Amino acid sequence: MSGKTILLDPGHNSGNVNHTTEINRQVDIGNSSKECDTTGTETNAGYSEADYTLDVSRRARAILQSRGAKVVLTQDGDRAWGPCITERAQIGNQAHADAAISVHGDGAPASGNGFHVIMPAKVTAGKADNSAIVSPSHRLGLLLRQDFKAATGEPYANYIGEQGLDTRSDLGGLNLSTVPKVFIECGNMRNSVDAKRMTDPQWRQQAAQGIADALTAYLTTTATPDASAG
Repeated sequence: MSGKTILLDPGHNSGNVNHTTEINRQVDIGNSSKECDTTGTETNAGYSEADYTLDVSRRARAILQSRGAKVVLTQDGDRAWGPCITERAQIGNQAHADAAISVHGDGAPASGNGFHVIMPAKVTAGKADNSAIVSPSHRLGLLLRQDFKAATGEPYANYIGEQGLDTRSDLGGLNLSTVPKVFIECGNMRNSVDAKRMTDPQWRQQAAQGIADALTAYLTTTATPDASAG
């Protein structure tokens, strides 16, 4: 992995709740406008998505750095709030990252559980043109789905997507990216089963391992998993 640059984007920020004016302002994502950022979700016990995503991203960074990669984080607990979704994309672009993953936890209805990977739909509108990254991002997404499931045992989400995959055109972090990028919703934090996993440090290490393994496979092999794999 020497010579490779990876962007890890820990979703949200624990300080966002104290900066609602800043995060609620609208930003241009090419085909529409959205809030700069949101507070994210949390478990019923109050473990926040922002705390989860930063912890997992730091763990994944450590693994990837041990393999020789340069790892850039969009935020490392060193900002009072944000950054905005537009800046998160810009950080990866300016780093000329070879691959990027945005780490999240979902806040879906409590009856649903499982993880899913979000891949970019082609968007060429306004300042957005991600047409060059759609295909490589799809390959990254398939590898992430495969390796995250293998590392964690987490099932595919039963409430969204197609066998753990979803394609969206409404996420600024994907619309504005010029480097291959996907999102992962590692589980539903509102579901008691997923919440128990996501609050367990050992499971979070497994989640980081799955993310790191997918990025390693993407950057060191030419294999593409079967999109219809169950």
